[in-house]
Amino acid sequence: MNTENAEILALQGLGWLAGDEDALQRFLNLSGLDADALRLSAGTSDLNVAVVDFLLAHEDLLMRFCEAVDISPREMHLARHRLGGGEV
Repeated sequence: MNTENAEILALQGLGWLAGDEDALQRFLNLSGLDADALRLSAGTSDLNVAVVDFLLAHEDLLMRFCEAVDISPREMHLARHRLGGGEV
């Protein structure tokens, strides 16, 4: 997992969340962002980490996302590590 792939995976995660209204609302509620702030910060390092952290913290969403993009949950852990820490 390199940094570029981790960033792409985070953006895929954001796009996937955007396609699930309930999941997106959970993310917005927990992050404190509104839709405008989300649009402005899409692709930033902080938002990338927040998306990956959110998915890692919600196993039901993590498993659905991983299935949708055909990756293992370990890839998300590797992405999190590459984006700025966390245990692998």
